Amino acid sequence: MSDVFGRTPVGATRRKFIGISVATSGAIALAACSGDDDGGEVDLDAQSKGAMDDFAADEQFTATEAFNLSLLWTEWPELPITDSWRFFDEIEERTNVKLEITTIPFSDAVEKRSLLISAGDAPTVIPLIYTGDETSFVSSGAILPISDYVEHMPNFQKYVQEWDLADMIENLKQADGKYYMLPGLQEVSVPVFTLVVRKDVFESVAGGIPQTWDEMREALVKIKAAYPDSHPLADGFEAQSMLNYAAHAFGAQAGWGFGTGMMDDGSGKLQYTAVSAGYKEMVEYFRGLVADGLVDTESFTAANDGSGGGSVAEKFANETVFAASGSAGTAIEFAQGLNETVGPGNFEILQIAPPGGPAGQVCEPRNFWNGFMLNAEVADSEYFLATLQFLDWIYYNPEARELMRWGVLDETYTKDADGTITIKPEYSLDDYEINPDGETDIQEDLGWSNPVFADSTESRALKESYNTPTFVEYIDSVLATRTPRDPNPPAPLDELELEQASLLATPIKDTVDTNTLRFILGERDIAEWDDYVSELEAQGLATYVDLNNAARERFEEENS
Repeated sequence: MSDVFGRTPVGATRRKFIGISVATSGAIALAACSGDDDGGEVDLDAQSKGAMDDFAADEQFTATEAFNLSLLWTEWPELPITDSWRFFDEIEERTNVKLEITTIPFSDAVEKRSLLISAGDAPTVIPLIYTGDETSFVSSGAILPISDYVEHMPNFQKYVQEWDLADMIENLKQADGKYYMLPGLQEVSVPVFTLVVRKDVFESVAGGIPQTWDEMREALVKIKAAYPDSHPLADGFEAQSMLNYAAHAFGAQAGWGFGTGMMDDGSGKLQYTAVSAGYKEMVEYFRGLVADGLVDTESFTAANDGSGGGSVAEKFANETVFAASGSAGTAIEFAQGLNETVGPGNFEILQIAPPGGPAGQVCEPRNFWNGFMLNAEVADSEYFLATLQFLDWIYYNPEARELMRWGVLDETYTKDADGTITIKPEYSLDDYEINPDGETDIQEDLGWSNPVFADSTESRALKESYNTPTFVEYIDSVLATRTPRDPNPPAPLDELELEQASLLATPIKDTVDTNTLRFILGERDIAEWDDYVSELEAQGLATYVDLNNAARERFEEENS
């Protein structure tokens, strides 16, 4: 790999970013917009090199002095960075900021990211951070309390207000009243992963698209009868995806959405989801599906390396699976496979709203998408303010977001007066099957639509611009027929509590994960549920729950 991007291998010493000074007037300190204590103070005279004097929302950021900015890049197996990528060059030309890349593989990105941060070798910018990912790094002081400085990020502030996200941002606060990551903002929020189904088969064999999990079971029974060699329901993400979106219908949290395991019990206190009645009911439901041969159990256990639907896509194409976990991209992958086996025009794929259940026609709470956190050392940089302005632009400016997805206007795509985006004939976006006859894939060949930046913040119009009409229908369906659950009340732990919680939470969660699958797959009798609960209690579950409830009460008192 060429050094053109300043790329460094994992484990190498973190490069410091450099630059040239620019004069500014007045000694002003960056302070918290939240008003929580006096925060970290930064002298603009010394730390605003490269910054724009009148940086505002919806305007192009261009550093007044060029500087380098180190960044952690997660590399997907099918999308390695190449010398041909226009992405990095265009960013540098527009902003005067050169990105220096440290790469980590998708397969063990979380572990390698943690090692880099703990060793003090993390780059300045750490992308692909979801809410909660930052918590374990707060007490060490390794990451920046970004809430102290967001008043200098006008795009972020504008779209938090316009998209009614202020209360959700408040829920990011840690025990000290500050937050340490900035998320990707979504104008509309629907579950990214849900069930992708063979619409034609469900309509012709099962009588329609199921709206509840009970209706889903009835449909799967009919499909199994029509296709005896099938196991019509599959996940493909070690059960983590399906349990995530299914759990809400049972009034629980599971899979990718398990979080700390704590959820509102309805009385103002927190309970541990994995011992709740709803969680047990969910487990019993899926155990019943497995017992009746309706689930492809391999798809609940096979490891996923991030490369897509894999064997599930093959089974979908071979008509042994008819409903599986996936996103809009997965639906495209399934359709591509069916084109080869069933033939174009002989099938219909549909991404459906997550089925409802005992808890109602509900889905996950309105959510953020991935954002970023910053190495705390950036607060000592002479380019600190310029770094904040650059990140505010690239993550939250509408033109920058369109650039991240589509590339350069009038070079890779055009835009009509009504906002309709059309990729130019010589280009394609193969990941979304857009203009597949184009000679140059704007993602693989040029770096646009890369998963590190492109998926983070999106307006509804941008989200719809690259998705299929059926995905737009999916958005409409979820917004019209499903009610997002209320988010759990915040219960941030202080440093000592975090240490206690980490010692308790990990073994408890391991027991939950192991036994959830054992119950579902029939490797442990559901009659032993009380024994399972006793095992969790023996690991300190009551102490863990009390710890979180005490933190919830304290946070409520201090922030009321």
